[in-house]
Amino acid sequence: MAKTSNKSSGEKLRVVLSVLRGGVSAAAAARRAGVSEQTAHDWKRLFFDAGREGLARGRRRRSAREAGLEAEREELKAALGEAHVQLRVWRKGEGSLPPLRPSR
Repeated sequence: MAKTSNKSSGEKLRVVLSVLRGGVSAAAAARRAGVSEQTAHDWKRLFFDAGREGLARGRRRRSAREAGLEAEREELKAALGEAHVQLRVWRKGEGSLPPLRPSR
């Protein structure tokens, strides 16, 4: 199991940005920060994936609540898309609006 870093998100961000600016290699930035080169690469990946919040959160998995909210967001996004298409068709007069789906 990987050891959790005790570095703040600000320290991690400084390492990532120094590597991204090209002024220093990942190995050199990692040595200065007192972490492994792999850790510096992991931080860079987390930063690309989720920005500053990704560095603060680390590799923690999403909670069940977060996963549920994500699923609900996707469902609502799909429903909004369907409603938008129906409204465009109705406005063009190309048909009648289908019955609305009952709300949850």
